[in-house]
This record gives sequence, C-alpha cells and structure tokens, in this order.
Amino acid sequence: LMLRTLRPDRVTLAVQDFVVEMMGERFVKPPPFDLAACYADSNALSPLVFILSPGSDPMASLLKFAGSVKQQVSSISLGQGQGPIAERMIARAQEEGTWVVLQNCHLAVSWMSAFEGICEHITNDNTKPEFRMWCTTYPSKDFPVSVLQNGVKMTNEPPKGFRANLIGSYASDLICDPEFFDNSVAQEKEKDFKALLFGLCIFHSLVQERRMFGPLGWNIPYEFNESDLRISIKQLAFFVEQFDETPFAALRYCTGECNYGGRVTDDKDRRCLNVMLARCYAPDIKSPCLRS
Repeated sequence: LMLRTLRPDRVTLAVQDFVVEMMGERFVKPPPFDLAACYADSNALSPLVFILSPGSDPMASLLKFAGSVKQQVSSISLGQGQGPIAERMIARAQEEGTWVVLQNCHLAVSWMSAFEGICEHITNDNTKPEFRMWCTTYPSKDFPVSVLQNGVKMTNEPPKGFRANLIGSYASDLICDPEFFDNSVAQEKEKDFKALLFGLCIFHSLVQERRMFGPLGWNIPYEFNESDLRISIKQLAFFVEQFDETPFAALRYCTGECNYGGRVTDDKDRRCLNVMLARCYAPDIKSPCLRS
C-alpha cells in the first residue's frame, strides 16, 4: 500500500518481483514460442490465429516452418478490395491441400462477416486434411468470435527488458540459421561480421526498449520489429563480404535512414536513432578489447 501511494508507477514491477520470489520466474516470463506444437494441435477445420503485439512479426517463422514440413504457402495482406482474392486463395488451398496465410485481418473489417461464413463452410468433405488457414490480427472487436473459439490462438509477446531483447535478437531465425551465420562472409571476415552483428543487436534492443518509456523514449510510437533487424543483418553480411574495409557510412544510411528510419517521422526521433546507431556501428566495436 505504501508503494502504491508513493510510487504507483513501480507497482507493476514490484508485483512481478513478488511473484518471482514466491512462485518462480517462469510465472512472469512468457513461454518460448513453439510453432510446431501449435501446428500439432490444429487440423484442417481449425484456423490458426496469431494475435499480434507491437514488434512481433510471425511471417518469417511461419515460412521457415512451412519449408521444414515441405508445405506450399500462399499469403495475402488484407485490406480494401482484397476479400475476393482471399476467398479464391482459400478455395484453391482447400482443393490442393496447401496453406493460406491471411495477414492483418483487423484491416478488413467489412470482410469479416464473409470470412466467418467461409470458416463455417469448411468441412472434411470439401477440404484436404493437409489444408491449414493461418490468420494474423491485432486484438480487434470486429474479428469473428466463432473463429477464435474454434481456432488455435497464438501470441508472441515482444521481450521485456534490454537483456531479453538482446537474447531475442540473437534467437531470431536468421542468426540461428547455421547456413547463413557460418557461410555469409569469408572466414577471415568473420570476426568483423560478428562484432558488427553484436552492435546491430544492441541497437535493435535499444530502439525496442525505448518504446517502454512512452514520449521519453520516442516522441511518436513506432512499430519496429524483427523484419527491420532481418534486412539489416542481410545488408551487414553483404557489405562486410563485398568490401575490404567496412563501409560504415553506407551501413548507417541503409540501417538508420531506410530500414529503421523509414518508419520514423519525427525529426528529433530520427536524430536520436542515428546517434544511437553511430555508437553501435563504429570502428571501435571491432577493437580486440570489445571482442574479448
């Protein structure tokens, strides 16, 4: 009661600390995202629904998983006028036994009633057992309740805290892929690549964590997510491999002005973003003392 009276902003953290002390840390940390387990719980008649949260982007994980089980995937980002196209894609996937991904269902409010009808008419008689329908949506009152009740619900909460963000960055699909991580640059350039990759992951964790501080972090909330990190990693590997000397100016421009900066509309936020990036993408990060 004293904490709630004096520091109401610290109550949530204090409750989390209390739960950790009395019950254990696993009760305050979300379980690891297991796409294979969710797929095993599904069938052709039950949609799989991703409930999106800021900073989450399940498409890369879904495409990688589809490749691992050798399934063909067709996807569409819903919006104005995309409903009829989505209906044809669903019908074709039912016939062929493939997967269809309906992204951003919360943007197709007017089509949701038709979508609910389509889901009700999916039966074992008109659908191959390999068929799966995946949906992504932010929490929305317009999303059909019956689809949620009959489907498999999933959410991948963004990491909380700088340490969790950094671990999450290193746990991304691209970095965890040995074929990319071990073979993207020549052996003599691996140390430089790994050092700069560490700086990039630090930067990504910083921009994610600053969102937790409201207008003190960013004047405008931005939806930075894993796709920004993914394309920046690919560009980093390309520049390190193609040039004898690391082109820091090109790296900062592509990452700070295009990938992450493309989302930033406030000039002060852009300046802050570029200052943080300049400290993470700097020659000093390749020094032996940092590597050790």
